[in-house]
Amino acid sequence: MDNTQYFYRNAVFSFKNKRVSLVDIDYPDRATPLDEWLGVVVSLADGQHTIQQMIDYMSRQYQGAPENLEETLHSVIERLEEGKIIQLSKRIVSLPYYLSLPIEELDIEKAKNLIMEDGYSSSSSKLN
Repeated sequence: MDNTQYFYRNAVFSFKNKRVSLVDIDYPDRATPLDEWLGVVVSLADGQHTIQQMIDYMSRQYQGAPENLEETLHSVIERLEEGKIIQLSKRIVSLPYYLSLPIEELDIEKAKNLIMEDGYSSSSSKLN
């Protein structure tokens, strides 16, 4: 995996009770909780940082980071990318309002209107 790539989320997410979940903007109470590693990557996938920057950040966050941290994060990224939850880019990506923050911090009506205007679909991102 090319650690110089930027990674960004392509899904609306929730950060509630220290847990990251995927949510549908129309049904925010129906959350799909993510495993801890998946949730960490989704929450950090802001399009402004490279994979290497995330690896460096994560290694500083944990005392005695696991030796296989980079491989673990690569595996998580691959799983999320296969599910079209995150995408990779060779350049910085600016997220639209509705993907930039947890749903708890969004103005839901504004987010829904922007989604309609953009023709956003989580299955085919127009960001890259």
